[in-house]
Amino acid sequence: MAGDPDGVRFGIEHELAFLRGDGAFADFTNTTFTELQDIVDALPEDPADYPDLRVGDQGIKLKRWYVEGFERFDDAGRLLRCDPKGIEVRTRIHSSIDDAVAALERDVAALEVEALARGLVPFAIGFNPVRSAYPIVPELNEWERVHRTGSPEERTAHLHMVTHGPDLNLSFPDMDAAGLVDAAAKLTFYSPFLVPLSFSSPFRDGRPWGGLSARTAIRTGARPAAMAFLAGAEGQVGSDPSLTQVARLPAEIGRIEFKAFDACADPALYGELLSLLTGLLLDDTLLGRRITPDAAVHRQVAIAGLRDPEVHARTGELIDAAERALAERPEDLDRLVGLRKRWAARECPATAMLARYESGDPGVRLGAHIA
Repeated sequence: MAGDPDGVRFGIEHELAFLRGDGAFADFTNTTFTELQDIVDALPEDPADYPDLRVGDQGIKLKRWYVEGFERFDDAGRLLRCDPKGIEVRTRIHSSIDDAVAALERDVAALEVEALARGLVPFAIGFNPVRSAYPIVPELNEWERVHRTGSPEERTAHLHMVTHGPDLNLSFPDMDAAGLVDAAAKLTFYSPFLVPLSFSSPFRDGRPWGGLSARTAIRTGARPAAMAFLAGAEGQVGSDPSLTQVARLPAEIGRIEFKAFDACADPALYGELLSLLTGLLLDDTLLGRRITPDAAVHRQVAIAGLRDPEVHARTGELIDAAERALAERPEDLDRLVGLRKRWAARECPATAMLARYESGDPGVRLGAHIA
């Protein structure tokens, strides 16, 4: 798919986890929704955000920051509680990658101030390092079962309770539905060779699990790698997981979300990855397309990442293609320089996490070890 490089706009949705003061990982077992909501309440609300950002049915997403979790309802559909997993920080839609990254950096810094004042330390990791599953207790009632089967993503919503990752958004507001579907299918096909650049989940159940991305191994395939938001029913693709969705507000029309990267501590890496995705969407030479992610390939790639010679070569080919497509965009090419260096060194955030873990005192709690 070739596109208009001047028409694309960008947004970032970044999921943050937390450590408690004693170094324990903060999740649904030891942290309440109220604790995290207290952080959000201390941050400013800006009415100018709302044309770009969705509030949602329960009013939890009122700001650029909101508590992410799993909502439970009574038999009549009234909200009973929300088990928390962390806080999402999201940007408005921006005309440049630099502006989107700068906005995210400011809002993460503001969040950090309020979190630290309450004894919580935000940090980025792709997967809950101490437990691999979120138990649905009590079992879903009849109302919940009906409303949790409305889409493939609703049926697998519990999986996101132990994973952390970004949605990197590229908006082509003038692209037709067929072009958007093709773009999402393209990114879905090449996803296994993109995600190793972000791997940040080498821990599971309190120890290294033997791979670099527990998130990729468990999530991708059951949930989407990429998704296109269309104006209406025309062009929608029936698939499990979903490739397309009806836009929920006008600002979502024409958006392509890449959803398969692990959470990254440095927002600048999101900028590099957005430039890579931009180049791939502007490229007209890569012919691979898939409606759903190849779960088996993702599981394989999740183990060795760029240390696998074939994966390393395929990722390099994608960087090459993006550079060719971005030949007239020097700022994007500059961002790809750092990405290429890490690719050449076969590095990702998980390798540094493992090095810190392996060099430290085994008696230190895992969460404090990797932050």
